[in-house]
Amino acid sequence: MARHLGRLATLVAFLVTFGGAAVAQVTTSAVDTTPAKQVFGAQRDPAPMAARAIGFYSKGCLAGGEALPVNGKTWQAMRLSRNRNWGHPRLVAFLERFSAQVPTVSTWPGILVGDMAQPRGGPMLSGHASHQIGLDADIWLTPMPRREFTRDEREKLSATMIVRPDRLDVDKRVWTPSLVNVIRAAAQDDEVERVLVNAAIKKALCRAATGERSWLQKVRPYWGHDYHMHVRLSCPKDSPDCRPQDPVVPGEGCGSELDWWFSDANLHPKPPKEPPKPKPPMMLKDLPAACREVVLAP
Repeated sequence: MARHLGRLATLVAFLVTFGGAAVAQVTTSAVDTTPAKQVFGAQRDPAPMAARAIGFYSKGCLAGGEALPVNGKTWQAMRLSRNRNWGHPRLVAFLERFSAQVPTVSTWPGILVGDMAQPRGGPMLSGHASHQIGLDADIWLTPMPRREFTRDEREKLSATMIVRPDRLDVDKRVWTPSLVNVIRAAAQDDEVERVLVNAAIKKALCRAATGERSWLQKVRPYWGHDYHMHVRLSCPKDSPDCRPQDPVVPGEGCGSELDWWFSDANLHPKPPKEPPKPKPPMMLKDLPAACREVVLAP
């Protein structure tokens, strides 16, 4: 057992040091005994294949990934050290298109883009459970400045916290009509499957939205997401192995269904009597079969 763990530790160090090139050189058995997040997290380059989103948003991978350029006229990518500015080409095209729309519907010069996916998608070393198939992107609820951030600023600056400390509503000091317009524009895009935001932000959108309100159906409350919106695209036509999410619940989502999110049981949950057992790490065998080809591609 100790000898097996030693070999595994050596493999993990090798993967982290040498990135994507290392994965192509290791044996199949070694890849199979390493947690998938370490295998995919070590990749520095995309799989040289036709673009495909493979599997489900929280259990899959990405072939033919494309990088969002670090800078555009109406966007800047953040946290570059994470190497998570990759996605299916449809996601990159959406971000470029959406960012160009933002100055026309708001006072923002453009958007700041947080995590998208890793070069070959898959589970991440830290953070997200989803973002695995190149169709998810975090867009900060902070306008892009009219100057280019330095690399150091992109690592250290924080996004704007939109939610009040008591978690019951948005902070009126930072809530603006432009926020409503930017989120609306994302939700109205035909390729967007849903937009995840904190429940307090959803409440504020329900209160502020005027005129045509059907776009609110796509905006769903979720834990966290108090300083960014998580935009998720639908499965593209070139990806038959992409598994779609269940359709969003009909209706605006602005009624009593929001109440639970502000209940004491949700905001201040009691600790469990017994700590939950940690889940075993996701392995390559747990992902769609096509992900083996993706991760072993040179």
